[in-house]
Amino acid sequence: MNVARAQTRIDREGDLPTTARNATLGDLAQILQDQQARKVDIVAPASAIRSEGGTWIVEGAEPVLSDEGVTASEGIYRPTKVADEGIAGRLGIPVGYLRRMREERTDLYDANINGWLHGGDWQRGVLDQHGVGPMTENLPDAGPDPRSFLVRAFRVDGSTGIARAMLSDRYRIVDHLDVLTAALDGVRQAGAEVEIEACDLTDRRMMVRIASPEVRELAPDVLRGYRSPFSGQTGEDNPVISAGFVISNSETGSGAFTLTPRLRVEVCKNGMTMTKDALRSVHLGGKMDDGVIRWSEETQSKNLELVTAQARDAVSTFLDVEYVRTKINEMRAAAEIEVEEPAKAVQRITTSLRIGSDAADPILAHFIKGGDTSAAGMMQAVTSYAQTVEDADTAADIEAAAFDAMALAAR
Repeated sequence: MNVARAQTRIDREGDLPTTARNATLGDLAQILQDQQARKVDIVAPASAIRSEGGTWIVEGAEPVLSDEGVTASEGIYRPTKVADEGIAGRLGIPVGYLRRMREERTDLYDANINGWLHGGDWQRGVLDQHGVGPMTENLPDAGPDPRSFLVRAFRVDGSTGIARAMLSDRYRIVDHLDVLTAALDGVRQAGAEVEIEACDLTDRRMMVRIASPEVRELAPDVLRGYRSPFSGQTGEDNPVISAGFVISNSETGSGAFTLTPRLRVEVCKNGMTMTKDALRSVHLGGKMDDGVIRWSEETQSKNLELVTAQARDAVSTFLDVEYVRTKINEMRAAAEIEVEEPAKAVQRITTSLRIGSDAADPILAHFIKGGDTSAAGMMQAVTSYAQTVEDADTAADIEAAAFDAMALAAR
């Protein structure tokens, strides 16, 4: 298994690596090992969670081992953007409003979260502390939230920890490191010749792009008018499209474990993921009891056996010349359709596919620089632009929209 080197950016919180962009496989594995040692996962009732100054406090989050046995202690965690989205969704607080409160009024942030978690009793206690007890008689007699939640966090040495997510207590944890190991084992068992193109790690997900340059097809009619905006090399010089797929997993509720086919245009390394053909495994299991989670070896083994089997299936399904030919045929029809009004087409694409209005001008620039004025050229513009986007989640979403962008441009 060859590993393609890529420029790596690693972000840290204190001494803990948190995210990475265009990492090597070795870099990613080391980051995941570092994170694995810092994970804290606890199923806690609403009554054990509160917010103070925009920071979450979770009772019983980190058990302490002493001569007297194991006792519970409070965990103090600063929520990420993903964690804020999670608690907003669980409590029915508009996420835009929660973000504004975090930025401008952490007192209101605390009041909203604590009020919904703990009900009227919490508000009565706050008012009593401030000597305005008579006002409590006007409060609704709302009880505390009866649910329990899975809080996923990291410990950070000498600092407040990181709250990564608030999830359902039915969320089945399948960790990145285990997924990576099992999926690559499935690829190895299938005997495929592949290379690791690059790896991304964000607060939302892990993405590993696997390429198989040996599984390829010539497409000179599709690429004849295209010119790489990066090197200037043309599709006539290198009319090859090769196979691959993306291993994706979320530890924070941002999607299922997924294996998604991906084609790569070799002249520019533009990648197109076909999300409609993806293999998925949803993170949903049985209800978990309150307390710090320690998964049994049997449970972990079953999860990873499934990942390995699905990776073998992905190799046989996606790393196949016939699959590549089928997708090239879809591009071939679009390559015959000229985009008459590129600016309007780009505007329609960014709006319909929710790529973002700020992407319109750079996509149009890539379309012009690419030189291919067909609907297939618009697909290339979207994927080449995705390569320049620093945020890995955004880049992946844009790349996944490329085939739909081609269809919209062809209308």
